[in-house]
Amino acid sequence: MKKPNLLFLFADQWRRDAIGASGNNEIITPNMDEFVRESLYMENAYSTSPLCSPNRASILSGCFPRKTGVWTNCKEGLDVKLDENLETIGDVLKKSGYSTGYIGKWHLDEPDTNNNLSDKTGARDWDAYTPPGEKRHGFDFWYSYGAYDNHLKPHYWSSDEKMIEIDKWSVEHETDIAIDFLEENKEKEFALFVSWNPPHTPLDLVPEKYIKMYENKKFTVQKNVKLKDVTDHTESVIPKLNFSDEKYQETVKKYYSAVTGVDENFGRVINKLKELRVYDETIVVLTADHGEMLCSHGLWSKHVWFEESVGIPFIIRWGKKLFCGKSKSILNSVDMMPTLLSLMQLPIPSSVQGMDLKEVLITGLENDNEAIMTCYPGQIQAINKFKRAEKNNLDFGWRAIRDKKYTYVINRGYSPEKITERWLYDNENDPLQINPQKIEKIENSERAKYFEDKLRIWEEKNG
Repeated sequence: MKKPNLLFLFADQWRRDAIGASGNNEIITPNMDEFVRESLYMENAYSTSPLCSPNRASILSGCFPRKTGVWTNCKEGLDVKLDENLETIGDVLKKSGYSTGYIGKWHLDEPDTNNNLSDKTGARDWDAYTPPGEKRHGFDFWYSYGAYDNHLKPHYWSSDEKMIEIDKWSVEHETDIAIDFLEENKEKEFALFVSWNPPHTPLDLVPEKYIKMYENKKFTVQKNVKLKDVTDHTESVIPKLNFSDEKYQETVKKYYSAVTGVDENFGRVINKLKELRVYDETIVVLTADHGEMLCSHGLWSKHVWFEESVGIPFIIRWGKKLFCGKSKSILNSVDMMPTLLSLMQLPIPSSVQGMDLKEVLITGLENDNEAIMTCYPGQIQAINKFKRAEKNNLDFGWRAIRDKKYTYVINRGYSPEKITERWLYDNENDPLQINPQKIEKIENSERAKYFEDKLRIWEEKNG
């Protein structure tokens, strides 16, 4: 009996509410909305660590950042990269006989500048060429790069160190390559991961045709949006930003335009699966690595515990074998890998720390899963300032736990002088998270104590 194919598509910095199916009637995503109507839509999917490299590592390995070796972004000056010996979903798929492929942003390897390899590969800044072998974690077909944000003139590496430079929007080009892969592997059991960089910043690098689709549109400004003294998430190591109403509207327009471009190319991939008559034989996942604050709570970017940052879309379809509809069960990034392997009847490595949610996906029944989310200092300026770059001393940053109703946060910030804060958010009655309860004494709050105990048990179990 032929095993199911896997097509795993994810966009970078794509927040959960930036899709029409979430109830957002201001964004244009017809292909995704149609896909939602015939799929399982997880309304409570969360990023284990809302930063590019850490969460990518968690998606692939089913492990939390400390275990993957990727506790912050893979960047210049830090020895941060995905552990070559950690078994990922790619490794399992390859061992199981799948034709495997990875296209697009990887961002799980140490920058070439750290090892004086730039003259050979052409990689600069955070970028990296990942050579064939263990570092590619089971992906045979490779058309990828480390971290590079010129969306209109992207580059890639394939079988060798020669950089492939392209003059086309990255999402469109990567979709072209994905369609070629599907054509070539239609008779095989295949597993393909496609990692689109947009809507990741910079937002100016979006084809004009998508921006024109939003001409004269006025976007809703949520009550938790603050446009003055906007800071880059919680580390405050860059100058504060100020947005006029006009600038904010233009920013949202470009962000939505990028998502609309992703939607069009998502539709191209789905149409190719249908044309090749393998759509119902393929597990299709559409998700993201984390969200984007877009000035909510006066914050830009990600790396913070608010819903705009940690909440991600997660939509999955496998013919008629999975529940079709919406689920409020919690799904965390670390749960994706073991759940997919379980669905495919493949072995789950003993290293995995996430949950197998196969029964939720098949039956649609709710469960009591909770998302544990962690963040360590991410900006190298903050790390250097407080001398927290040592791997064995990552006790700053924040930890959070999210169930269907509440978010509980312990924030130690990025400064040794900072007093620990504890916050409890009632997301059901305060969905914009405007009025959290500050927990001064845990013993005075039964709910806070419950979550605190859960976090401590998790901490002891997972180091």
